[in-house]
Amino acid sequence: MPASDTKAYPRDLIGYGATPPHPQWPGGARIAVNFVMNYEEGSEYSFTDGDGRSEASLTESGVSPVPNGQRDLAGEGMFEFGSRVGFWRLMRLFAERNIPMTVFACALALERHPPAAAAIRAAGHDFCCHGWRWIEHYKLTVEEEREHIRLAIESLQKTLGSRPLGWYCRYGPGVNTRMLLVEEGGFLYDSDCYNDELPYWVLQDGKPQLCVPYSLVTNDSKYGRGVFGTSDDYFTFLRDQFDMLYAEGATQPKMMSCGLHMRVIGHPARAAGLARFMDYILGHKDVWVARRIEIAEHWRKTFPYQPGMEQIARVGAAGGI
Repeated sequence: MPASDTKAYPRDLIGYGATPPHPQWPGGARIAVNFVMNYEEGSEYSFTDGDGRSEASLTESGVSPVPNGQRDLAGEGMFEFGSRVGFWRLMRLFAERNIPMTVFACALALERHPPAAAAIRAAGHDFCCHGWRWIEHYKLTVEEEREHIRLAIESLQKTLGSRPLGWYCRYGPGVNTRMLLVEEGGFLYDSDCYNDELPYWVLQDGKPQLCVPYSLVTNDSKYGRGVFGTSDDYFTFLRDQFDMLYAEGATQPKMMSCGLHMRVIGHPARAAGLARFMDYILGHKDVWVARRIEIAEHWRKTFPYQPGMEQIARVGAAGGI
């Protein structure tokens, strides 16, 4: 693309640059830490839901060896471990430390586990919609995606008692996702971005939308890719991320997202590393362990949108394709 066409480039490679805004986290915190439990088990691709294949992502096998058209009972069992056992272990660890978290909630999965939905409500954790099902939204047509968003909202209203205020797709959004979220009108933020350590505003169809970035860096999914092998690997990596952000936070506070999957980190040998990290950050002062909705609301209050504040939307900037 010629340099003269730079203004038409539909990505923002600059962001806040060398002088990001001071987020003014509550209590003068040097860092905001958000733990996210991805609740997906029961909404993944499955033979029983008519998908013609079984999902095995982020399990001990990684990829299902069973041909399409046949049920992968081993893969199903590894997903079921997350909802049957891993969920309760994570809930216990957070309850013991009185730490809040955000649940990235796949609506159909929670419909199928009323006790888990009740436990999330009772614990006071907030939730962000992770879709109707745990599928790739970039594979859906506009009409299909609009319907999935509608189904997810209605379902979560029933199971968790209120509509979702945040949104996050599986892996990444489609080119129409943000357009459809703004069209729906009830989402205060989306987390379909990985490009910053602070929230920021974009314009979608002339309307401001807040983006609260997520991260696959400090995410237990790396166990499934062989990056983390032991709980020490996990703890050391998250500790180092926290330490640098905490040091930088003396002048430029940021946020840190810690993504968790029940069928991954919910196993004892991995949960041990999560517990050590939680205890580690609790040993520091000036740390804000926050729900994702709290971060979004804080940003909206502290930095309310004003014309010219927006960055370039990474997807859907022209209203969808």
